[in-house]
Amino acid sequence: MSTLLVTHPCFLEHVTGEGHPERPDRMRAIDRVLGHEIFKDLVREEAPLRDDVEVAILNAHPQHYIDAIKTARPGPDGPSVRLDPDTVMSPGSWEAALRAVGAGLRAVDAVMDRSSGIKNAFAQVRPCGHHAESEKAMGFCIFSNVAIAGMYARAKHGAERIAVVDFDVHHGNGTQDIFWSDKDLYFASTHQMPLYPGTGAMNEAGVGNVWNAPLRPGDGGEMFRQAMEERILPSLRHFSPDLILISAGFDAHQADPLANLRLVEADFMWATEQLCKVADSHCHGRVVSMLEGGYDLQALARSVAVHVRTLMDAGA
Repeated sequence: MSTLLVTHPCFLEHVTGEGHPERPDRMRAIDRVLGHEIFKDLVREEAPLRDDVEVAILNAHPQHYIDAIKTARPGPDGPSVRLDPDTVMSPGSWEAALRAVGAGLRAVDAVMDRSSGIKNAFAQVRPCGHHAESEKAMGFCIFSNVAIAGMYARAKHGAERIAVVDFDVHHGNGTQDIFWSDKDLYFASTHQMPLYPGTGAMNEAGVGNVWNAPLRPGDGGEMFRQAMEERILPSLRHFSPDLILISAGFDAHQADPLANLRLVEADFMWATEQLCKVADSHCHGRVVSMLEGGYDLQALARSVAVHVRTLMDAGA
């Protein structure tokens, strides 16, 4: 069994502007590290521009929201527009957003097909997605990539119980919003609190399917692992998912400029190992990881490297 990497050069064409932390150089930094010899066994595919992508998006966002994004997008030579103070669309952003969704769909297809030889997958995409609520773009995010991938796994492959675990430093309010009222959709998040977007308290529980584990500014690996071991991993095992998706943000790293947690690469490796172990026990190892945040380029590259290498080791 192998690990699939799905990405595309068009993610460089989502241009957010001078000084924006969610910038194309993030993709270049990851490309460089995943070009190393130790990643030669990755199965690599380009994120597709699929005919069914808008149908898949409708599982998480209503048609009027999709239409509003289409209307807002700039023309080929037009200036960039802002969907909110942080979320930019340049002329290349629409294709990038569709291919980011398409990467998740392709990854789900691969891991759900046991004849594919793919056990797990990493979607190296931008724009990121976990802040995009059902009817609202925000926090650098246009479409909720990971939620769409999970809903697609249910609609296309009959995976009834979908789990998303989010270790980005910012709470995945968009995924929570979309999963909120469905007991067969599980969402768990570790994140710094207080911090943008202001959600993610422990008492935000949906219908018993939402498991937030907020961390305090300055917390490091010990508190992160405690939150995972005491709150998230037990509830995930009890949920017994058919598929685990990871919102893999690496901005909880101690070097990241946008927050104040103090995780290091070993913490991301450990979390990936634990999630893969749950997947092995409950869903034949099926894991799809999708990139979210991470804004210090060196820390991002190193963290992605250990995350993907751990997926590869679990998939071997």
